[in-house]
Amino acid sequence: MRLVLAAVGKLKDGAERELFSRYADRIQAAGRSVGLSAIDLREIPEGKSQSREARMADEAERLIAKCNDASVRILMDERGKAITSLQLAEFVRGWRDRGESGVAFLVGGPDGHGEPARKAATVSLSLGPMTLPHGLARIVLAEQLYRTATILAGHPYHRA
Repeated sequence: MRLVLAAVGKLKDGAERELFSRYADRIQAAGRSVGLSAIDLREIPEGKSQSREARMADEAERLIAKCNDASVRILMDERGKAITSLQLAEFVRGWRDRGESGVAFLVGGPDGHGEPARKAATVSLSLGPMTLPHGLARIVLAEQLYRTATILAGHPYHRA
């Protein structure tokens, strides 16, 4: 099953990109045995509209367009449902076992997600109640997807 991370903004070169790449490489290696692809990072530039609402709507529509090949869309949002790593692994296992073509995780811009993205989402999940910088949110999400792959593979990385 294909894993997509669609995000507003671009990862900065240096430590952020290196750490994200490290987890992306690990996902590719660990995911192979459990039917998960490498993570496909798809970035869009921030919206240029003057109003917050118009910017959010524009970004939402472009995020959706970037992941229209994924049958499941997960909105990453501080107001989403907080779940454990084991619960995320069970969600991914279920989608994989049902034959879903791909799962896209949507990370919004500084203003958050627009209504089109909220309506298009299968589920809204949270990495926690605190707002994270978008580069860091991608890294945390990539680590959790690597953790998911290791949980599904029965690898001892996750020790909870």
